[in-house]
Amino acid sequence: MKVAFTILFFLFVAIAQSKTITVGKAKQFTGIRQAVQYASPGDTVLVYEGVYKEGQLIIDKRLVLKGINYPVLDGEKKYEILTVKANAVLVEGILFRNSGRSSYMDIAALRIMNCRYVTVRNSQFEATFFGVYAEHATACTITGNQLKSDAKDEINSANGIHCWKSDSMTIEGNSITGHRDGIYFEFVTNSIIKNNNSFQNVRYGIHFMFSNNDTYISNTFKSNGAGVAVMYSNHINMYQNIFADNWGSAAYGILLKDISDGTISGNTFQNNSVGIMMEGSSRLKLEKNKFDKNGWALKIQANCMDNFITQNNFTNNSFDVATNGELMLSKFEKNYWDKYEGYDLNRNGVGDVPYHPVSLYAMITERNPASMMLYRSFMATLIDKIEKVVPVLTPVDMKDEKPLMKPVKL
Repeated sequence: MKVAFTILFFLFVAIAQSKTITVGKAKQFTGIRQAVQYASPGDTVLVYEGVYKEGQLIIDKRLVLKGINYPVLDGEKKYEILTVKANAVLVEGILFRNSGRSSYMDIAALRIMNCRYVTVRNSQFEATFFGVYAEHATACTITGNQLKSDAKDEINSANGIHCWKSDSMTIEGNSITGHRDGIYFEFVTNSIIKNNNSFQNVRYGIHFMFSNNDTYISNTFKSNGAGVAVMYSNHINMYQNIFADNWGSAAYGILLKDISDGTISGNTFQNNSVGIMMEGSSRLKLEKNKFDKNGWALKIQANCMDNFITQNNFTNNSFDVATNGELMLSKFEKNYWDKYEGYDLNRNGVGDVPYHPVSLYAMITERNPASMMLYRSFMATLIDKIEKVVPVLTPVDMKDEKPLMKPVKL
């Protein structure tokens, strides 16, 4: 009790001693740099409307930097605009514009460097290289921001929110467009990505490398150049996300490459060239997802094993499943397939004959794309019918033993 009282006492004293410093025309300071240098740890720097061109600003003490009516910090296309090097800094309500760009340096509008508990919220980023760049950051929050850039290609652009060697990050409620990758994680652990909208980025809506024990919830990844990629990671969970309108010869709703031990549940994969592309992935559970109007709903390579695909709805896809070999080490069970033509004599809601989701024509098309011109022809339909009766070329073990007669309620 005495310890708690002592902590509260010192906290009260610290709050009482903190002060508010104003920046703007007819304010205490006309420049942000002067105000930050003058401020003491725990102070609030209020920045009023205006355009501030002050090169690179550095915050190396615990401060609140808050904009009133979105003052502009302009990097003049030369500088990293703001670098945070202190714990427990809050940056809010600032418009970051025209950061520097470089082909060999990672220049950001706002960089979080080697610190904890930093919050960046309700700010805007326009015409930046990297938007927010966090390196060796812990328990930082990036929320409610709008990041919009003008990327034309991968080489001359950078990522919206970029996290490297960080832990316990929260990326929530951001809108990101016009970058190379909307969100990029590399060596990031125990973090959550929630309620973000990442769209029309040059490469990936989110790009994930060597990052473990992370969770995506209720994000929308739409109309990105190559969709979403999650690679070389484990214990990744994805719930209620939307992967949509990612079209192209190398575009996917999501690419899962060499990942393991995760759950993909309640997601929507709609209008993609490929809903999910799985390579070298194992021990994943795919359940209660919606695959609708994709070219291929699911491509699962022969080097994937011990995955469990259950209670998903496959509707209006050109092809349900494709693979590149005869060996199938993953299990399909109790999925709904709109192409299933079986029967249910005992009316228990489960088909009495297995469903083979890989069609011969899908295998032919994957190896010879030009054969797509015969799609929906009588010959293609006849080939598939014969193969379903007497499977010869399609993987015999790739089947749903208990196909559902009605769609799963998601």
